[in-house]
Amino acid sequence: MSVRRAYNIVRQRVGSDERLTFEEYAILCRLEFSNEPMKTSDIAEYQGALRPTMTHRTNHLASLGLIERAEGASDRRNVVCSITPAGSERLRELSALTRAQIPAGRSLSRTSPDRISKYVDAMGSLFCKAGDLVLLGLYAADGEPLTIMQVVDALGLLQPTVSMSVSALVERGQAVRDRGAAGAHTTSVALTPEGRRAAEDIVGRIEGLVVRRKLRGSRKALSAAEADAPVA
Repeated sequence: MSVRRAYNIVRQRVGSDERLTFEEYAILCRLEFSNEPMKTSDIAEYQGALRPTMTHRTNHLASLGLIERAEGASDRRNVVCSITPAGSERLRELSALTRAQIPAGRSLSRTSPDRISKYVDAMGSLFCKAGDLVLLGLYAADGEPLTIMQVVDALGLLQPTVSMSVSALVERGQAVRDRGAAGAHTTSVALTPEGRRAAEDIVGRIEGLVVRRKLRGSRKALSAAEADAPVA
């Protein structure tokens, strides 16, 4: 949540012609850490995306000069992608800006930009729509109703995006609105039992993502379990 909130804020401050989705940001991370070109089919598998969706994402990155797309050596139908120097520079910039948007005291507020890139790489394998993030934001409130603006602040999303997501959650029976809880002129939102179960399902999948850190120096005494940090 710390990383997604921070990147949502960073993304809003970038011009629309150069703005990257979180999934496109994650593709840059995956290519940077792979150290070799990747087939679009492998990137699609990594993100659980359909080939047309991945073609759209990689075409956008290529149009910005952040990656190169080339025909595969053995199969011209399978395009391979590699990150460009400009892509590596943009990745470092985005990770530094994202790190800077995590307030002191929040999870990962003291981590490094490189570590942020590793978290984004891990998180890229789990697609979360705006509605999923709103579910998680309400779930994190531990049963307390939140106003729309409180959800906006918690997630770094735009107010119209949050409002539309809340409306969709209410229609699905996963959230309820309550004017009395936050005052006569303010509507608060809380999860229903069904919404809580949906959020717990997402949380379970998030907890399965692990970002591994290398042991070195005095850290070699740490156990393997301590060396693995779940995504925050």
